[in-house]
Amino acid sequence: MSESQSSLLLRKQLAELNKNPVDGFSAGLIDDNDIFKWEVLIIGPPDTLFEGGFFKAHLYFPKEYPHRPPKMKFITEVWHPNIEKNGDVCISILHEPGDDTYGYEKASERWLPVHTVETILISVISMLADPNDESPANVDAAVSVTEGGGG
Repeated sequence: MSESQSSLLLRKQLAELNKNPVDGFSAGLIDDNDIFKWEVLIIGPPDTLFEGGFFKAHLYFPKEYPHRPPKMKFITEVWHPNIEKNGDVCISILHEPGDDTYGYEKASERWLPVHTVETILISVISMLADPNDESPANVDAAVSVTEGGGG
């Protein structure tokens, strides 16, 4: 897919999110002149340690989107097993497509071109509510969650 096709697809997804907002997050561009860099605001899911919180993150889309996944980084500090200490989000659907060389994930759990900004953010909200502590990006956070400390 060419850069212009990627750009058109992202513009379409942004317009759809603006027209039909989804509970739990809002999304927009960091800079109106760059469709490949988005800012999102995620509302902490109910009945979790994150309930009532507002968490800012950035999505960085490659020119090859949707054939390659975006990168996501929380700007707001978040203590979570699947978020690295620098804010990078580690979730299966944001991993490059194909087989996992470490054997943790099935190819079907990784990035697929059918994913959209909406499906990504719904997955991240789900991850906040239900961390995967089997392959943590932040081991210290995983230990505190496993021991019931929760952060």
